[in-house]
Amino acid sequence: MTDDLILPPPPPPPEPCRICGKPEDLCLCAELEPEKTRLQLLILQHPQEQDVELGTARLLSGQIEGSVVKVGLSWPSLSKVLGRQVEPKRWGVLHMGSKEEVAKVARGGVAVFGRKDVSPDSDLILADLEGIVLIDGTWSQAKTLWWRNAWLLKLRRIVIHPDFRSAYGTVRKEPRRESVSTLEAGAFVFGKLEGDPGLQARLLEPFEELLKRWRNRRRRPGAKPAPVAEG
Repeated sequence: MTDDLILPPPPPPPEPCRICGKPEDLCLCAELEPEKTRLQLLILQHPQEQDVELGTARLLSGQIEGSVVKVGLSWPSLSKVLGRQVEPKRWGVLHMGSKEEVAKVARGGVAVFGRKDVSPDSDLILADLEGIVLIDGTWSQAKTLWWRNAWLLKLRRIVIHPDFRSAYGTVRKEPRRESVSTLEAGAFVFGKLEGDPGLQARLLEPFEELLKRWRNRRRRPGAKPAPVAEG
C-alpha cells in the first residue's frame, strides 16, 4: 500500500488593486486616461461601497484629472474634505431630485439650482461653478451621507434628466427609471457642463469594458449566479 499523494495547497488569489479594490481581472486602473477639465471632481464614498466589484467611482475619478475620493460617513465642511479653503456656493452637488424636479428638466438636460438671482442653466451660474460633488453608494447609503453632512445644503443642487437607461441593466436595482450609476451620472454631467459632446462617451468606455469582463467571468463553467444589487 502506497502513501496517499499529498498535493500542495493552491496558490492564494492575487491581491485586489490598491487603488480601485477590484480583483486583477476586473481592474482597469492602468488603462484609464485622465481628462483635463475645467470643473473639479470630489466623490464622497460610503465605506461599504469601496470594495464592490461593479462600483464605478474609481473608474470615474481615474479619468478626471485632479479628482478627490474620500471614503467615510461625515466631514465638517467642504473645505475640510478638500484640504483647502473653498467657497461652497461655487460648488454643486449632484442631487437625485424629486420626480417633480426631474420633470422640470428637459430630457437629456442638466439644471443647476442655487442662487435666486439667476435661473438654472444660465451662462452666469455655469461659468461661476468650480467643482462637482458626487455621492457614491446604494440609494440608502447615499441618503445617509446626505443627511450626515449638512454642509451639502450650502452647495448648489445639480439635477439631471438622463436620456438613456443605465448599462447595469438587471444587474442592479434602480429606484427610478432615470437612475444611473455614479460613473454614468458623472459622465453625463461633465459632458454637458464642460461643453464637450464626446467627453461623456469617453468616460463611459471603461464602464462598458468592466461590465463586459464581469459578464464573461459569469459565463465560465462553475460560476455562481450573478447577484442583483441595489443601485
